[in-house]
Amino acid sequence: MLSYIARRVLLALPTLMLVALAVFFLIRLIPGDPAVVMLGEGADKAAVAALHRELGLDRPLPAQFLTWIAHVLRGDLGQSISTGEPVAGLILQRFRLTAMVVLAAVSLATLIAIAAGMVAAWRRDTSIDLAVVGASTLVLAIPSFWLALVLLLVFGLKLGWLPFVGYVPFAEDAVQAALFLVLPILTLTITESGVLTRMMRSSAIEVMRLEYVTHARAKGLSETTVLRRHVFPNAFAPTLTLVGLTLGHLLGGIAVIETVFTLPGLGRLMVESILARDYPVVQGCLLFTACVYIAVNLVVDLCYPLFDPRVAAA
Repeated sequence: MLSYIARRVLLALPTLMLVALAVFFLIRLIPGDPAVVMLGEGADKAAVAALHRELGLDRPLPAQFLTWIAHVLRGDLGQSISTGEPVAGLILQRFRLTAMVVLAAVSLATLIAIAAGMVAAWRRDTSIDLAVVGASTLVLAIPSFWLALVLLLVFGLKLGWLPFVGYVPFAEDAVQAALFLVLPILTLTITESGVLTRMMRSSAIEVMRLEYVTHARAKGLSETTVLRRHVFPNAFAPTLTLVGLTLGHLLGGIAVIETVFTLPGLGRLMVESILARDYPVVQGCLLFTACVYIAVNLVVDLCYPLFDPRVAAA
């Protein structure tokens, strides 16, 4: 087990270095000059050149990269060109809200997928199975931004049950803040439950065909015991991998939902920074998102042997 953990951790290190390299150089492909954006289109060339020197943009790209990565290793992601705030603090401040929404949505979607997928596999080719498969397929076909707008229109504008514009921090009003998060969480829960349900169903059906499940039933164990002890642990392992991928994807790609519901999260910060050509913030956001994605999948890999001990022994 320890060797398995060590291998996974060591494999993550070169991945992080490659991600840092890609993030730095891809950001430079964004059209526009941050100095011109800050000073305006009619800015004097001398002023633009002076700002380039101040920001270090006049140096060769390899030198800029080495300077940036050295600061990153010390935990310093630089300062925002637009606001002058430390990038690390800005990212952590925005990430709290994004993490709350994503963790709540993925947790609910996983619970729904486990229940619906197991029932559909147990009642395969019945009306219940067809209903679960149909609902999950329909959910997969619905774009998240469209569903967000529909929920906003129905529960926000028409019924007036929930707030839909703006955001109140938990420090000011915890109840009101929670109400603002209901619709974003509901949107992501619905959109992500479809693929997780289909994965759970297919995995459970595959496990139910194995001999040890037939043997468990032949011993006289109840169907509930067979599903809980023998089918679920083995069927959930592939779904857990997909949960990790979904979690990492949403943590970095929730910009659309945050824009629709005007939430000041990490995704919206990244979009605003790209429009402002704020290199340090964009670099910091992308690198932080990549690190979170790798960390989440590393944790999932480390949890995998809990459901399938053969993985650690491989």
